[in-house]
Amino acid sequence: MGAVSYSSVRTERYGSWTRERKNTRYFRSLWRPDRSLLVLVGLALIVLSVGVVFLDVRRADEEAGASPPKKDLTMRLDIPSMRHVDNVPVYSAAAHNESALHDGTLHLEGTGFPWQREANVYIAGHRLGYPRTKSFLVFWDLNRLRMGRKVILTDSEGKRYIYTVYDRFVLPPDDSSATKPVDGRNIVTLQTCTLPNYTDRLIVRAELTRTIQGPNPRKTPDKPT
Repeated sequence: MGAVSYSSVRTERYGSWTRERKNTRYFRSLWRPDRSLLVLVGLALIVLSVGVVFLDVRRADEEAGASPPKKDLTMRLDIPSMRHVDNVPVYSAAAHNESALHDGTLHLEGTGFPWQREANVYIAGHRLGYPRTKSFLVFWDLNRLRMGRKVILTDSEGKRYIYTVYDRFVLPPDDSSATKPVDGRNIVTLQTCTLPNYTDRLIVRAELTRTIQGPNPRKTPDKPT
């Protein structure tokens, strides 16, 4: 996705209920190194992460001078428990289309829409993004989105689709299984990259639980005859 790198709030794993597809792996170790060694390694990782973040912010700021053309705006995304996901544009485009990711998030072409009976609405976003745009830090804290939290999509007519988070897992970048529909379910799938080297994909899924109709359309005055 261009020169933009992804970052995380912390250099920790993604919580006790995060899993890895196929072979579930729990992030625990039987080897317990000396505590002072752990402290030194932790400090080194923190310094490295801070340096990478500030370097990427500077680089992204330099590239954000002119906004590229936007793609089709189909929806808006809100996640009340995430600080930077407030009325974020969702543009439909092909994967890795940076112009769609520049000012918001990307709805992967070929995946579902919330108004369909059975759908997997697949949405990708940057960890870091571009300063002074809606993409900036949009999925910065996606790893903190817990089970039971709400994800809200709003269509162009103002109808809201309320989803509830039920799953979270990690996939390698060449695994596209998370983009496939899930039989009999209407879900939204959120994707961003993982730490420490951004090689894997953090996936969070939520299922549609209810819809709220938007405002009634305005009546058009009768034309004079």
